[in-house]
Amino acid sequence: MTTLLRRATHWNRPLMVFVSAMAVLAVVAGVGILADPRVLTGAPIWLKPFKFAVSFVLYGATLAWMLSLLPRRSRAAEWAVTVIVAMSVIEMMVIVAQVLRGQTSHFNGTSTLNSALFTVMGAAIMVLFVAHLVIGIVVLIRRIPDRAASTAVGWGLGLSLLGMLAAVPMVLPMQEPGIDGISGAHSVGVLDGGAGLPVVGWSTTGGDLRIGHFVGLHALQALPILAILLSRFATRLDERTRARLLAVAGGAYGVLTVMLTWQALRGQPLLRPDALTLAAVAALVVATAAAAGLVLARRRRPELALAA
Repeated sequence: MTTLLRRATHWNRPLMVFVSAMAVLAVVAGVGILADPRVLTGAPIWLKPFKFAVSFVLYGATLAWMLSLLPRRSRAAEWAVTVIVAMSVIEMMVIVAQVLRGQTSHFNGTSTLNSALFTVMGAAIMVLFVAHLVIGIVVLIRRIPDRAASTAVGWGLGLSLLGMLAAVPMVLPMQEPGIDGISGAHSVGVLDGGAGLPVVGWSTTGGDLRIGHFVGLHALQALPILAILLSRFATRLDERTRARLLAVAGGAYGVLTVMLTWQALRGQPLLRPDALTLAAVAALVVATAAAAGLVLARRRRPELALAA
């Protein structure tokens, strides 16, 4: 663990400075949750900045680690990182400023200022999306030497873009709740701020578009973690087989992200799936297991890999 932390200090400096700032903000927001009695849309007012700060800590640290795997530095990636940090700071500044004002940061058009702040935040997210895409392209071109790690990083970056896109329906006209000044919602079939799961707040009475958004974004961590587990506990598998298994997992993860968004768009709570949703999940499990089984059946034996 100490070795990992020592290495982390040499990762991309702008990202690691940002990660440190977000870690501090997470602590401040955590104190705010306990000390500030205000509630906004059914949740402690400091809960949103806390969740976003934690999410940015994970995002920034993972991205910095991924860039450290590249065989050589990339100016395009470094410029993209600078843009990502700048846009993330803008987003967090808006979120915290709105908390201090006692206002919601998302979908809020109840005044000229609120509308302008939400527009700024939306523009920042779009720019961040493009910068993230640039990093994904650089990783594909530069090629991380370890094939399994390269597969995991590539899928993680791509699926996190899908996770960002999963949030787009939140601001479409169909998501306007019919409340004056409110231009979108994350809940489907019910109003935002109703009964939800602990901490995450995902609706337990209707659909919630944050679920697919969350799952897709955290492919950035899930796929590399799976790659690490395979390299540590599946040592009998050659590198090509591990890479293929990661590709299978990435494909299944992407389908799951789409399915969770589809479930939410039908106004269905995560924990109350209907027969159609259960059938889709079962089909995904069977298809994933079959694909993984096929990969394992075609794997090269260790002695043959050595001979090659």
